Amino acid sequence: MTKRGRRLGAVVGAALLTAICASGPERPQAVSTASDLGPLPADRYRYAPRDYQRSQRAEALLIRQCMAEHGHRDFPLDPRFPSDPVVATAVGTDYGVLDLASARRWGYGWDPAEQVVSRPKGRRMTTAEYAALPACDTEANRRLMRGIDIGRDWLYATTRAAEVDKAVRRDPRLRAAWKAWSRCVTEQGFTRYSDPVAAYTDGVWARGSDGNTRHTRRERATAVADVTCKRRHHTAELWHAVRAREQAADIARHRDRYTAGLRALRTYRANIAEVLRSLGRRGADAPR
Repeated sequence: MTKRGRRLGAVVGAALLTAICASGPERPQAVSTASDLGPLPADRYRYAPRDYQRSQRAEALLIRQCMAEHGHRDFPLDPRFPSDPVVATAVGTDYGVLDLASARRWGYGWDPAEQVVSRPKGRRMTTAEYAALPACDTEANRRLMRGIDIGRDWLYATTRAAEVDKAVRRDPRLRAAWKAWSRCVTEQGFTRYSDPVAAYTDGVWARGSDGNTRHTRRERATAVADVTCKRRHHTAELWHAVRAREQAADIARHRDRYTAGLRALRTYRANIAEVLRSLGRRGADAPR
């Protein structure tokens, strides 16, 4: 790590850790969502949910145009496949479960009445349309990625995430925080976990094909202890601070690559905007 990277990371980490300590263990601040913790340095370099939503709309318009050119003039913007695929979904945060009310009601899962994965609103595509779809999908992707060096620059921050996470997990303060959280959970009579993600992903919760759990009494009680201990020991806040420090240091160490990745992301966003302007947002069944 360069001296500049170490200094920048230390400044970010020290500021956040000081804020955590200043709040004191007797007055834990309620953190119910990851957004409550604030942004991270690498966020601006990453593909965001809004990017995904806009890209889906743009891709659908491009595919519909391509399909029309291949003779499928009434191809829907949001078609269903000839047969419905099995979709597995895992919903959580980088810090495990955080919301106490949700933990009490749903444990490590969620309300089954809530639609976690949006379903296509259009008709099923025909066999002929399905056969033509891959070529149009490829063409649409090529259009949206125009001007981007995919191998070198595309989503560079995401490619660095695994290495940054390794550094985060090695941090002695975070490891001590996880131990304190784990001890707190076991003192309430529950399983000893190495960290909150291990609790969230425990196979005993028997997630179904949709990723949801069974919401058993044991699961809900464990999730409540999990969140309670996070709040008591400021686990998520410290975790977030360590991630911020390591991300800032990595950005400083690879400034040129991150900058190139951001340019690629901005090019992608510009390509999407151009498609949405030129083809419009026609069709009530467009992906949202």
